[in-house]
Amino acid sequence: MVRFVDVHHLARWVADTGLESIISDLVDALEADFRRWPAFDKAPRLASHSGDGVIELMPTSDGGTYAFKFVNGHPVNTSRGLQTVTAFGVLADVATGYPRLLSEMTLLTALRTAATSVMAARALAPPGAGTMALIGTGAQAEFQALAFHRCLGIDTIRAWDTDPAALDKFVTNAAQLGLDVVRATGADDAIAGAHIITTCTADKRNATVLTDDMVRRATDGGVHINALGGDCPGKTELDIELVKRSSLFVEYAEQSFIEGEIQHLPRSWPVTELWQVLTGDRPGRTSPDEITVFDSVGFAVEDFTALSYLDAALDREGGDRYFERIELVAEPADPKNLFQLVEDEMTVDVAGA
Repeated sequence: MVRFVDVHHLARWVADTGLESIISDLVDALEADFRRWPAFDKAPRLASHSGDGVIELMPTSDGGTYAFKFVNGHPVNTSRGLQTVTAFGVLADVATGYPRLLSEMTLLTALRTAATSVMAARALAPPGAGTMALIGTGAQAEFQALAFHRCLGIDTIRAWDTDPAALDKFVTNAAQLGLDVVRATGADDAIAGAHIITTCTADKRNATVLTDDMVRRATDGGVHINALGGDCPGKTELDIELVKRSSLFVEYAEQSFIEGEIQHLPRSWPVTELWQVLTGDRPGRTSPDEITVFDSVGFAVEDFTALSYLDAALDREGGDRYFERIELVAEPADPKNLFQLVEDEMTVDVAGA
């Protein structure tokens, strides 16, 4: 029997445990797994692209546990009343190959993405950062804002989106969460005086959400940019000139050169994988005036961490309220007699007749 966490169960677990507490714990769990980065199998995710979007598989293993996530990215979906991104994931035992957890991961991915952003900013942002610009106020926005407020003490969020309804939604939700939000009039207004800039847009195209000139005009001294929206070939958010003059940090360079902001740079361009900063093998920010960019495309190790964290939470007292058990894998009494499962049902049908 496999533990199955559906959307309702996960939302209830988050509500009962506390969203801010979960994100804070995930930041620490992610950093612990990034510090043991060499222990994981790593490969660029397997992507199937179409004119409407992309469907991807993201697998990894640390030798004892295997995890994968199925995730899509379809910007056109909002016009159909559907979400841009949806996901589910599996955690399995390497020794047997048996899955032990099947979970929704649309909500869980939002939590782990917010936690990953905080992890990067904690290592790279200017000391004493108090203001964050948030460009793109879609599905990820509230999680990002709450995570930075809780974990880094960000007290002001300057937000902007090209969609007024999405911006209205965020401002309303943020006020209910007790966050101080400034409704900006544009991207240049949003980043004015910001110490951290988070870009999180959904269009599947090479957009320029943030230009080099905008950053030069709007910021005094150093700034850290979390670029979350570049996550497939042909999809970027940052002006290439801004990228070129920044110190660049990525999750897994081989994947980021395919999908991230650095996809238009030569493979020889200097980038640092974030785990190297966290272990002290490579420097992070080296001066107060530096522009650091975390070119985050999302990587399977982050999903491994999130699924493992959830799995451990279900083991604790009361955790059985947040899942049901399903027969996802056939387990005949005699492992060599798979047909017995069919025969048993045939017998039941005959008896019922």
